Amino acid sequence: MAPRIPSANKAVATGRPAELKRAEQPRAQETRSAILRAALSEFAEKGYDAASIRNIAERIGLQHPLITYHYRSKEVLWQAVAEYVFARIREEWDAHLADSGAISSEERLQLAYGTLFRFTVKFPEFDRFMRQEMLGYSPRLQWLADTVLKPLIDWLLPQISDAQARGALPKVEPILFHYLMISLTSALASFGPELSVTSKLSPSDPTVVDAYWRAVESLVFGRTKVSK
Repeated sequence: MAPRIPSANKAVATGRPAELKRAEQPRAQETRSAILRAALSEFAEKGYDAASIRNIAERIGLQHPLITYHYRSKEVLWQAVAEYVFARIREEWDAHLADSGAISSEERLQLAYGTLFRFTVKFPEFDRFMRQEMLGYSPRLQWLADTVLKPLIDWLLPQISDAQARGALPKVEPILFHYLMISLTSALASFGPELSVTSKLSPSDPTVVDAYWRAVESLVFGRTKVSK
């Protein structure tokens, strides 16, 4: 059985009593999901400082107080967005790993990074959301590292070390290999507009997406084959 991707260290506090959260109806949950999707777009486009709860409300036609009812501050909402997105990534990782039959570390890594790549292609706003926070140090970046990124990296690094020890991956500091892969997984999302204007290729074209990732797999993972 493939090892399960760990979840984040702790859930985001929404400022609401536990009894109320347990009693939420599906409609309220749908509202919260809509808020998170709109907030992701707002934070991705404008960054944390320029984003506003009022603009997020306008994106989905809600009253401003309804958002603060669910998320008491912009910071809490930002944290909830980060948790929401990474929870979706973890779900996809777990599903792909469970269905693949991948047994070696390099096979698991190939699937994990491949899943992340396809997620960023499908949701380029995720890449923009992350890049907004990578421009410099902030308490949000520290929170992101401690709460969301560290559990994932702690799962990935031993897989990288094991594959390197058996000669299946280039020997470099595992964390450097990880960020090499992060840059490769985000390339189409990051450079999509530039790619479109410098070529006739669309970063969302399935043929382009498949060709790009096959090249990455060939360059990085060599002959590793994974059932998909």
